[in-house]
Amino acid sequence: MGKVLIIGAGGVGTVVAHKVAQNTDVFTDIMIASRTKSKCDAVVKAIGNSNIQTAQVDADNVDELVALFNSFKPEIVINVALPYQDLTIMEACLKTGVNYLDTANYEPKDVAHFEYSWQWAYKKRFEDAGLTAILGCGFDPGVSGIYTAYAAKHHFDEIQYLDIVDCNAGNHHKAFATNFNPEINIREITQNGRYYENGQWITTKPLEIHKSLNYPNIGPRDSYLLYHEELESLVKNFPTIKRARFWMTFGQEYLTHLRVIQDIGMARIDPIDYNGMKIVPLQFLKAVLPNPQDLGENYDGETSIGCRIRGLKNGKERTYYVYNNCSHQAAYQETGMQGVSYTTGVPAMIGAMMFLKGIWKRPGVWNVEEFDPDPFMEQLNKQGLPWHEVFDTDLEL
Repeated sequence: MGKVLIIGAGGVGTVVAHKVAQNTDVFTDIMIASRTKSKCDAVVKAIGNSNIQTAQVDADNVDELVALFNSFKPEIVINVALPYQDLTIMEACLKTGVNYLDTANYEPKDVAHFEYSWQWAYKKRFEDAGLTAILGCGFDPGVSGIYTAYAAKHHFDEIQYLDIVDCNAGNHHKAFATNFNPEINIREITQNGRYYENGQWITTKPLEIHKSLNYPNIGPRDSYLLYHEELESLVKNFPTIKRARFWMTFGQEYLTHLRVIQDIGMARIDPIDYNGMKIVPLQFLKAVLPNPQDLGENYDGETSIGCRIRGLKNGKERTYYVYNNCSHQAAYQETGMQGVSYTTGVPAMIGAMMFLKGIWKRPGVWNVEEFDPDPFMEQLNKQGLPWHEVFDTDLEL
């Protein structure tokens, strides 16, 4: 049914490639491209499908991307490269008539700033070109927005309070490691927190607000308020929301390492002079930390990610919790990657599937919650991320 080009051969890209290769009724021709072709070749070898093509491309270079797109002629690009590269890939899509999907919003390299304005600005250009761009189709952002749209469609007349909760209760048995690209992960966590309440954004100090939340099959975990990009689109697309927050769990050992990294200047993203060379401390740190792709083999435990929603149905208040728990070991056995990569990669594949089936095909630039959630929710159950619902229950008991 469709030709797909996957850009990025990291942990998430590896999962996307595995899942795309499992759904040959939809994905008829597959290519994986990244800056290092040997990484793409290793993914293909692990999958065991010699029909998957590979290529080298610098995703910072629009001309290289255009040449690759014109050569392979994909119907859709799944961008699981770095968030810095979203705009160059979108530009190449517009120049070649290719549709687009990503899992994280654009970030400029020189400042840790998270918002959709840069990509939303492409809306008319994609409309005029008759092309679809699907933004933020991982888990959070991604499934978190689809969960919210599903709740609005089926269980609420008015969503008023939204809490997205993300718990990783796994253990990778390393002193310190990040579960996805260290550069992106540490930038995200060390920034000010932010949440939406009564029509305005409220800024907090990094990890200033925290409380214990109860996660299914895991129990209580200390959860910290962060800013996450899906809050921006969700309060726009569901204007009845009075408050929207995002919470993530961290262990004390992780936070101690993170504090030391910041205190000694290794979280800096501005270049410094070292022996006559310019280096970015955080990029150097990334080079010496464990590769997130290599964590899966000894990773045990599970993730639990979901949406806690409160609002009105038929004039009465109700609460709703929809979530998925994902086993790190089950993810590794299927794809060779740990659960954090799995929970991002599977939804990216499903989003591309929705497009190729014509279900999520609409010229313009869209966040996932602007599409029909039902067929996506159905595929989550089929593709390895089954979801569960809890109604009108005190979750902290």
